[in-house]
Amino acid sequence: MFAFAPLLLLFILGAALSERSQVANQGDAPDVLIRTTTEEVVALIKQNGGSKADPDERQRLIGLIQEKVAPHFDFVAMTRSAVGVNWRSATPKEQERLTFEFRALLLRTYSQVLLSYQDNEIVYKPLRLSPGDTDAVVKIEIKQSGREAIHISFAMEKTSAGWKVRDVVVLGVSLVTNYRSSFTTKIRESGIDGLIRELEEKNKQLRK
Repeated sequence: MFAFAPLLLLFILGAALSERSQVANQGDAPDVLIRTTTEEVVALIKQNGGSKADPDERQRLIGLIQEKVAPHFDFVAMTRSAVGVNWRSATPKEQERLTFEFRALLLRTYSQVLLSYQDNEIVYKPLRLSPGDTDAVVKIEIKQSGREAIHISFAMEKTSAGWKVRDVVVLGVSLVTNYRSSFTTKIRESGIDGLIRELEEKNKQLRK
């Protein structure tokens, strides 16, 4: 359950916004934020050794990545969408626990995958955005030598705190939709509590 394709995790290259960008570039267009901060995150990985770093350094780097990523994703909206219609039947406490565990799952999983990042050419597509728009789709393309390019779309929303990522589509597959199917199945089998327990167990495994 909760199989995560490596290609899906590559969206962090475009979405991991740094603390500096959060303050200095909050008013920038979403595509500008994606491009600027992608370079910052890739530089951070390279400077700290990435997959070649020793275990302690890897854990420190994972923590740095998570600190940069977390403020710029709307995890409540992503969890609500992934849980689907069952969200309304969950108590406020259950909704809080679901969001906490789903957030931890996403952060830990793609932080680890990021460490194996290799140099790839990233192409940033032109953004279609009209004045006053509060929703945008930022598209990038990751070129791979001898392989098909990876097309990634970031669904973003402008909030009072800046642009937030609400979903990511990689090669036509939505992150939120990908989880919704497995979440629905688990809730049908063992209820909201069953899904929470499953997420907790998955996070324990990832921490190991």
